[in-house]
Formats: sequence, structure tokens, C-alpha cells
Amino acid sequence: MKNDQSIEDYLEAIHILAVDGSDVHRAEVARRLGVSQPAVTKAVKRMCELGYVRVEGMHICLTESGAERAAGVYEKHRDIREFLLRLGVSASVAETDACRIEHVVCEETYDAIKKFIGK
Repeated sequence: MKNDQSIEDYLEAIHILAVDGSDVHRAEVARRLGVSQPAVTKAVKRMCELGYVRVEGMHICLTESGAERAAGVYEKHRDIREFLLRLGVSASVAETDACRIEHVVCEETYDAIKKFIGK
């Protein structure tokens, strides 16, 4: 489970960094996640093996399957954060908790959250 959570965190970070069409570099991913560049290199290698990313020179690019998974994780994160905010949780705590919950919430609970927030 921990490995999937880590991969999802990396995919989400790459998705966010590339959302405006920008090239994504290991150093940016490392800064965003608060990890070392060697950790990013190791994760990128694993994500390449899984077919989620490809490396083009110095850039990390999401594949179609990587982009789909990353978008799904990011959407779940945003939905959970919105749910927590509506419950009155502070923005900083809602952000932190959404990062944790997005990896472990079951589909039934997530469906109820989406219904609650009107999705």
C-alpha cells in the first residue's frame, strides 16, 4: 500500500506541475514533495516500469495511463478537501488530511463525499 501511495503522490505532483503545459523536472518534483532528487529518480524509474511516465531528456512526461491515474488522484484530493472545508475544517488541515485520506478512502465513502459536495 505504501508504494502505491508514494507513486500516487509523485503522479499527482507531476500532474500539478505540468497542468499548464510546463516541462517537469526532477528538482521541481523533489521541492514539491520535500524529497531528495535521488528519491525522485528512483520513483521515476518505477513509474516508467509501470508505464505511468516517460523521460524525454531532462523532462518527466505522463503517459496516457499515468495522466488518467494522476487526474483521478488529484480529483479525489480536491473533492475530499472540499468536503472537509464544508465541514468547517481549516484550509491547512483540510489540505493535509486530504493528502492522507485520498489514498485510503474506500469507493463507497468517496461516492458519499461526492454526493455530499454535489458531484
